[in-house]
Amino acid sequence: MKKIALFVATTLLSVTAFAQERSAAPAGAKVSIIAPKAGATVANPVKVTFGIKGMTLAPAGTKSDNSGHHHLLIDTPVPKDLSQPLPVIENKVIHFGKAQTEVTLTLPPGKHTLQLVLGDYLHIPHNPPVVSKKITINVQP
Repeated sequence: MKKIALFVATTLLSVTAFAQERSAAPAGAKVSIIAPKAGATVANPVKVTFGIKGMTLAPAGTKSDNSGHHHLLIDTPVPKDLSQPLPVIENKVIHFGKAQTEVTLTLPPGKHTLQLVLGDYLHIPHNPPVVSKKITINVQP
């Protein structure tokens, strides 16, 4: 019983420490959606190009100061709890763990919102978080 209690206590301490670990972001760091432009009407496939300033791109798993990789949020808000790794949600939160700078998507016709969040080597948003402006695009039928 003591071994189980010790395991549970150790696990809880590890989870708490992990939840609090956030990489620092330098002042002025920014990510942006370069294309398409906010308010654009586009046709499928939709090419989305990402921008970054004040930090460098690094693949997931590569721990390096002032670096991270993009996560694209489609029609979904930035998570409230930024102390946890960004989740993978099909067609909602897309990870670019190889430090990609663009993606080609097929989206249903209609209005969609797009937003970037930079995640560190563990997919955890930086402190302070580096988040783009949310843009809205219209996909033609």
